[in-house]
Amino acid sequence: MASHRRPKQPSRARVSVLTAAAATAVALSAQVAAHAAPSPSPKKDDVKAQIDQLQEEAEQATEKYNGAKERADQLRKQADQLQDQVARGQEQMTQLQAGLSEVAGEQYRTGGIDPSVQLMLTSDPSGYLDKASSVQQASSSQAEALKGLQEQQRRLDQQKAEAAAVLASLDSTTKDLNQSKAEVNKKLKEAQDLLNSLSAADRAALKAAQQQSDRASRGSERTDLGSLPQASGKAGSAVSLAMSKQGSPYVWGSTGPSGFDCSGLMVWAYGKAGVSLPRTSQAQGNYGTRVPSLAEAQPGDLIVYRDDRSHVGMYIGNGMVVHAPRTGDVVKVMKADAMKINTIRRV
Repeated sequence: MASHRRPKQPSRARVSVLTAAAATAVALSAQVAAHAAPSPSPKKDDVKAQIDQLQEEAEQATEKYNGAKERADQLRKQADQLQDQVARGQEQMTQLQAGLSEVAGEQYRTGGIDPSVQLMLTSDPSGYLDKASSVQQASSSQAEALKGLQEQQRRLDQQKAEAAAVLASLDSTTKDLNQSKAEVNKKLKEAQDLLNSLSAADRAALKAAQQQSDRASRGSERTDLGSLPQASGKAGSAVSLAMSKQGSPYVWGSTGPSGFDCSGLMVWAYGKAGVSLPRTSQAQGNYGTRVPSLAEAQPGDLIVYRDDRSHVGMYIGNGMVVHAPRTGDVVKVMKADAMKINTIRRV
C-alpha cells in the first residue's frame, strides 16, 4: 500500500542560509552589471566649469609661488651680504688678536709677559676688564686694545645670529615655494585630465565655445586697437610694451620676455619703462594710488581682479585691458569689466 506521508519541511536555519545566499547572489549580480555597464560620459558643461575653477585655483597658487620666490630671492641676497660681513668681521678679529699676540711676544723677549697681557690673551676676554681693574694691572692702552677686541667680538656674534636667522627663514620660504609649485602643477594636471575625459567632439565644441567667449570679451573682432587713447610718459611706454607681447604664451611664474603670467606681464612692461613693480598681483593691488572707478581709469592703470586679487591686467583705454589670462592661453585684450574688479591702481 502506497505511503502518503507529507514531505519533510526544511528547517528554519536552512531557510535562513538559503535566503542569505540568494541575497548575496543578487547583490553580486548587481555589482557585476554596474561594472559591466559603460559609465556615462561626463557632461561638457560640467567639465568646463570644473576646468575653469581649477585654472583659477592654479592662478592663485601661481601668485603664492611668485610671492615666495620674490621673498626667497630677497633673503638669499640678504644672507649673502651678512655672510660677507661675518667673513670681514672674522678677519678683523684675527688681526686684533694677532696684534695682541705681537705685544705678548715682545714682552716675552724682553723679560717675560706682563700679567696684564696674560689676562688679555685668556679665553674669556669679556671678563678681563673686571679682573684687571681689581688688581690694577691694565694700562690704558691695553684696556683700549681689549675693548676693541671685545666690541668686534660682539658685532661678529650679532652678525652670525642674523645670518643664521635669515638662512632659517630662507629654508622655510623655499619649502613654501616648492609647495606652491607642486600645487600649481597638481591643479593644471587635474584640469588636463578632465579635458582628456571628454570625447573628441566635445573637446572641439568646448574649444569653439572658448573662442566665441574670447571674441565676446574683446567686444568685437572689429575693435580698432590703433585708435586707443595715447598715454604719455612711463605709463604710455608700459602700454606699448605690453601690447607688443600679444600672442605670447601664458607661462606661470614667468616675467618674460617670451612668456608671462598675469603679474609677470605687468612687471616686465613697467620694468622696461623704468618702474619696478612688486612681483605679485596682490602686492600690485596696493601699489601706487587708488583710482575710484573704471570710468576714471587711464591707460597704464593696473586693474586687479577677484576678491583674492589673484589676477591683474593693464588698462589700455576704450574700456579694454591687456592681460595674460591662464595656462594654455596667450597675452591678449579683453573688456576691462569682463571679470569682477577688486581695485584699480595708478602707477
